Amino acid sequence: MSTLSPLAGRLAARIVPEDESYRTKMLAIAAGLDDVIALGRGDPDFHTPAHICAAAKRAIDSNAHHYTPPTGLPALREAIAEHLGARYGLAYEADEVVVTAGVQESIMLTMLGLIDPGDEVLITSPRFTTYDTAVRMCGGVPVPVPTREADDFALMPAEIEARITPRTKALILVSPNNPTGAVTPPAAIRAIAALCEKHDLLVVSDEIYAAIIYDGAEHLSIATLPGMRERTITLNGFSKSHAMTGWRVGYLAAPRDFVRSLTEPRHTLSINACTVSQHAALAALTGPQEPVAEMLAAYAERRAFLMRAFDALGFRYGYPGGAFYLYANVASEAEPASVFCERLLRSARVLIFPGTLFGDEEDRHVRISFLQPLRRIEEAVERMAAALETGR
Repeated sequence: MSTLSPLAGRLAARIVPEDESYRTKMLAIAAGLDDVIALGRGDPDFHTPAHICAAAKRAIDSNAHHYTPPTGLPALREAIAEHLGARYGLAYEADEVVVTAGVQESIMLTMLGLIDPGDEVLITSPRFTTYDTAVRMCGGVPVPVPTREADDFALMPAEIEARITPRTKALILVSPNNPTGAVTPPAAIRAIAALCEKHDLLVVSDEIYAAIIYDGAEHLSIATLPGMRERTITLNGFSKSHAMTGWRVGYLAAPRDFVRSLTEPRHTLSINACTVSQHAALAALTGPQEPVAEMLAAYAERRAFLMRAFDALGFRYGYPGGAFYLYANVASEAEPASVFCERLLRSARVLIFPGTLFGDEEDRHVRISFLQPLRRIEEAVERMAAALETGR
């Protein structure tokens, strides 16, 4: 019988043990198999574009690798503000931007700045569960707002309003969404904005996938709407759009007085985002954009293939208007999605994850990321089809 160490036995109440047993189990199974095709993680398979890497090397060679201001390199903050205006119509100045160690740190910094014990936070669900952890660590209460397959997993205003209480302080809006790929339509965004004004809610708008949009789907940044800039924190970064996950550069943009209040907490977390990575991010915004367009074209081709393939396999899914995920309903297999994923891994050597890892309690859906070369995705589908045929 194991006993807890003195440290583990005296964890602060804010640290809630998370059940990682399923993910750990799946990765352990995969480690014992040959030639597994991994379609689980949200990490782009492309190399970071060469001009971005070159900018990082120049920064190292020119001794530009010391501390920056906690809020980020001034030139990068300026470029981010210009980018947000040109791309999304968002009106921010450079001193209304904070550069962070990925959007993960933006999330935690935002929650530290907003959430008091007992505050309720509405979160689009299925969801990236980092939000749950950050809210709980600040003493808040995460309140999932379900999205449904019948609505292509877009966030519906009525579902939000049904969960508003006197304790509700903020809404976390993630569009395009992880894990569903759903883009909440502009009409719904406008209705959500009206709700937030009516109930005096703050908004955290996570737009990390906003550059990855397909087939005419339209992304509307909620902070561009009347009355919303003053109550919105916009989050974005470089990990997904520029294949820069490991570089760890994200940012938040918000009204100047709120940003000023976050400067010391941001300094406390990590002083500044990696300086070399900030120079790389500056090159990402100011350098050639053709590599980004090429990645998006490849994602679009893979997405179209997967949609056709899942149609042929007989699985329903929410229409993925953005990001690089397909969120498919596998209930026709007459087994929980978590069991389906394990069976697929063992019999077909294809690794995908169930929606239960994204706060989806129904255990009927799986998330497939199309972050492998198309030929490998085609092979994965062939393996899946053969395994399903054998098991049916």
